[in-house]
Amino acid sequence: MIAVGAGKGGVGKTFVATNLSVALSRLGHRVVAVDTDLEGANLHTCLGVANPQLSLADFVSGREEDLRKLLLDTDESNLQIIAATHAHLGDMQPSQSRRLRLIRELRRLPTDYVVIDLGAGSHSAVLDYFLMADHSLLVMVPQPTSVENAYTFLRAAFYRKLQTEASSHEMRNLVSTSMDPRNELGIRTPLELIREIEGLGPVEQKLIREIVQGFRPRIMINEVRSAENVKLGFAVVSVCRKFFGIEADYLGYVNHEDEARMAVTSRKSLIGYHERSDAAGYVQRIAAKLIRLSDDSRGS
Repeated sequence: MIAVGAGKGGVGKTFVATNLSVALSRLGHRVVAVDTDLEGANLHTCLGVANPQLSLADFVSGREEDLRKLLLDTDESNLQIIAATHAHLGDMQPSQSRRLRLIRELRRLPTDYVVIDLGAGSHSAVLDYFLMADHSLLVMVPQPTSVENAYTFLRAAFYRKLQTEASSHEMRNLVSTSMDPRNELGIRTPLELIREIEGLGPVEQKLIREIVQGFRPRIMINEVRSAENVKLGFAVVSVCRKFFGIEADYLGYVNHEDEARMAVTSRKSLIGYHERSDAAGYVQRIAAKLIRLSDDSRGS
């Protein structure tokens, strides 16, 4: 299960989810692409599926319990989609229990990979999907606002994980307090929070180490135009280690290419529109890397 998220909109999150899904399917794997962005669904458009009448909104509302009935075929033989159209405007996000059920049902689908296109931002639903995936991919572009929002997203995701896995009332209170950047304890970074939790006792010390080891986001830079843009991924990994106390992986980058916008206009993936383009090649390289990571984790 691969979750594709972003700290803000407009960085190409759906573009990445679309083309990763196509790349994986063309490598011979069965893939289901899932749009969980009930407030701005457009994955179906990028995959050439016009106005789906059945969607994830039917599962969220309880109208349909069987996700298999929501599967729609695409032009790619190994790729199906669950769209997110026709959401209830007054209650778009599912409850936490419903989110957990969704993840369980997605894992039961007869497929090799599930690629989840997340909504932008740090809503609890977005964070839960990001954290429950096997590979949590964060997309950003080489712009200050995107980088700043990416750090905010990672911080929110890490704190969300701490909240849900906290073993004691004291640990939970410490996390809640530190979520305010101006908290009275003076905790300003996730690394400082980790050290405070370690000071609570041996049980919390062991738990926080396990949580940190289990939180390993994958970083991807989109719209790369220069060698300096490429280096951004390494800088983000370095900041995560220094100030967050966590290890992130720089999965790769995709260069800026006009064909990407033209593919969206044509309601196609870039790989389907221009498979030999440089950007398509970079996405395919990232897909191959994810396959190797999945194979390695299964082997271990």
